[in-house]
Amino acid sequence: MGYTAIVDYGVGNLKSVTNALRYVGVSTQITGESAVLERADAILLPGVGAFPDAAERLRESGLDRVLLEQAGRKPLLGICLGMQLLFERGEEVRNCEGLGLVSGCIRKIETAEKLPHIGWNQLAFPNDSPLFAGVEEGSCVYFVHSFCGVETRPEQVIATTDYGATVVAAVQNGNVYGCQFHPEKSGETGLQILKNFGGLNR
Repeated sequence: MGYTAIVDYGVGNLKSVTNALRYVGVSTQITGESAVLERADAILLPGVGAFPDAAERLRESGLDRVLLEQAGRKPLLGICLGMQLLFERGEEVRNCEGLGLVSGCIRKIETAEKLPHIGWNQLAFPNDSPLFAGVEEGSCVYFVHSFCGVETRPEQVIATTDYGATVVAAVQNGNVYGCQFHPEKSGETGLQILKNFGGLNR
């Protein structure tokens, strides 16, 4: 039986993501082992905290190389900081290289609104994506972040939200996906997104 591997690199709330995926019928396995990631049908990269710390953990563990190898072979979804790590670089704390699977940079949100951006916001869909099948434009999801993707190729942006500025909410480059928001904390809408991701490689 196939499974979605949830990357354990010491950063992120693995339990809530695991529970949400299992709720929508997706088998999961939490792992930091390359062999388990290689056998998986899909990979989910969670993350909370600062970009440089997380990027360093991926590099030290060698998981960055595994993710780059597997990204062309199966669906990969980054959530919150996990999405940010998909970008070419980040500017949080200091300049730092990301995985380079999505074009652009991670930078502090340029807004007059209070940071961090915490709470429910509506989604707009500038490009179609199977990740949002069955999700209506204007649906609300839950965000917790101060940094966001910028300089992203327009065709790679599949969702935006407004927070005193247009903020990239989700990206896609081939079978690589990223959600700045937390689908596992976003009620029925989030569950539908996770269900869609779980069905991408079936």
